Amino acid sequence: MPYLRHLPNAITIARMLSLVPLVWLMLQKQYTGALILALLAGASDGVDGFLAKRFDWEGRLGSILDPLADKLMMLCCFSVFVYQKYFPLWLFLLIVGRDVVIILGTSYVNFFVGRLQSATPTIVSKINTALQIILILTLLITLSQLYDLTPINQWLFILVAIFTTVSGIHYVWLGFKIKKQIKQGRT
Repeated sequence: MPYLRHLPNAITIARMLSLVPLVWLMLQKQYTGALILALLAGASDGVDGFLAKRFDWEGRLGSILDPLADKLMMLCCFSVFVYQKYFPLWLFLLIVGRDVVIILGTSYVNFFVGRLQSATPTIVSKINTALQIILILTLLITLSQLYDLTPINQWLFILVAIFTTVSGIHYVWLGFKIKKQIKQGRT
């Protein structure tokens, strides 16, 4: 059944489509439903990753869609939290600014220096992403009134700010390093 190799991408696309009801639930302050949907989306992320690796169904489209789906989900959740005043605007701008710098830097290297072979996230970036996801979940748990995690959320704001900054600086440094290596390879 060769069509099954597209199953991880279909799951990722379904996760992207689930953003519409997730945002709607959050805007309606239906935080328990939003939490359940966010947890299901997280589980689907694990399932599509497992299937892609286990059955060697990894491909270029999936390598683009999967992190894009994660970024869109975080961006949508943080946007709603900022709108509802549960998330600091300065932290939202820091997170978005880091991603813009990475996109612009990667685009510059690809178009003007030389094509990047792969773009695997660094360990600092993986920790940053994990902290952002945990923060979204703890905010949803608190807002759904299942358990008050406000003190943990305050620490997570600080940790996310630190790791976002460190990760952004690290990627800028890596960009300059890659640019130098590519230029040296041409001479």
